[in-house]
Amino acid sequence: MDYKDYYSILGVSKTATQDEIKKAFRKLARKYHPDVNPGDEAAAEKFKEISEANEVLSDPEKRKKYDQFGSQWQQYEQTGGRPEDFNWSQWQAGPGTSASYRTVSPEEFAEMFGGEGHFSSFFETLFGGAGRPFTGGEGRTGAEFHYRPRPRHGRDLEHTLPVTLEEAFHGGSRILEWETGRKIEAKVPPGVKTGSKLRLKGQGEPGRDGGEPGDLMLHIEVLPHERFVREGDNLSLILPVDLFTLLLGGKVTVPGIDRTVVLDIPPGTANGRVFRLKGLGMPHLKKPSLRGDLLVKVEARLPEHLSAKEKELVQQWRDLNK
Repeated sequence: MDYKDYYSILGVSKTATQDEIKKAFRKLARKYHPDVNPGDEAAAEKFKEISEANEVLSDPEKRKKYDQFGSQWQQYEQTGGRPEDFNWSQWQAGPGTSASYRTVSPEEFAEMFGGEGHFSSFFETLFGGAGRPFTGGEGRTGAEFHYRPRPRHGRDLEHTLPVTLEEAFHGGSRILEWETGRKIEAKVPPGVKTGSKLRLKGQGEPGRDGGEPGDLMLHIEVLPHERFVREGDNLSLILPVDLFTLLLGGKVTVPGIDRTVVLDIPPGTANGRVFRLKGLGMPHLKKPSLRGDLLVKVEARLPEHLSAKEKELVQQWRDLNK
């Protein structure tokens, strides 16, 4: 079992004050914390190592015992002794032996930094591990010291979900696939708008240490449409109508988003007039049975490539209106 230089691990001198030890530990703990280095086993091992060093050096009794042990260990090594032959008995805490400590409790430590309360065989051999209860200055037992990390809730994730106007009208399901191959189903309700938010419970970042997973928040973006313009729950479109129908009246077909309807054009309809077709717009998000309106703006469509006869008739018409 190799000797561990706790001072070197924390980067402090052997004469360091308690404040210096605390500052060094906190700086290293934040650097190597598993939350900051997810999936990095080397960082996780370093975090355990600095936690072990802090547990010893921040407690005056443990530090004193460690300093005494260290000097004798060096003498033992210099005489050619092997680590496995070292007499540990005088350093091990026997049953019921108290060893008070001062830093933070395991619960406080978990609250501040998270992580696991497991220590190396060197630590447990020196400070009374080996299956015996470890009693703290406030009556804490080893079972309490080897605490379970507090469950940590996974983070919520956000993602922009573009949908077509038809999808926003009808609603439906979308399959989202991540780069990892994970697939989830998102149900889009009828009537969603740009800016609508869909929360998928439990589909965010996984929790840690038994914690609940976060949620996935989808931000809806309704894509522009080639024919309709959306204004709230209303839709609007421009409908080309020939000049003769505007002048003499007639019927025209209007392509709505879900069906085609017939619109009556009165004689003498002005170019640019807007007709409101009730209930042919988008469904209300919270009550899809209710719908907005469809606003139809008529736009005169002039004939092209007039024949000589047509030009003559138009000229006569103009002369009549002088």
